[in-house]
Amino acid sequence: QVQLVESGGGLVQAGGSLRLSCTASGRSFSSYAMAWFRQAPGKEREFVVRINWSGVITYTYYDDSVKGRFAISREKNTVYLQMNNLKPDDTAVYYCAAGQGAFTSPSQYDYWGQGTQVTVSS
Repeated sequence: QVQLVESGGGLVQAGGSLRLSCTASGRSFSSYAMAWFRQAPGKEREFVVRINWSGVITYTYYDDSVKGRFAISREKNTVYLQMNNLKPDDTAVYYCAAGQGAFTSPSQYDYWGQGTQVTVSS
């Protein structure tokens, strides 16, 4: 059974930091792109960042809204999202996703985690 399990969300003040984790199980995701999306109340799910690998080369792509503040990384079967200098606009449920050849559209991703809440107070 394929599973993506997120953790690490919480409540933080503006300017603070959080690190989210996404642990994958049930199959190898080495050929998959992994991404983080987020969804705020009343809004559509939006792309945050993507990571994929080709041999020893790692590729990352960030939405402009988080560039310079968020960093994605991977260690074995876990993908991390380090979030620094958080802003109230970053408040959302954050989802981990996996998909082959996927880029920034949620419809391109086959597997999803259950989500973890991030709340940034002003």
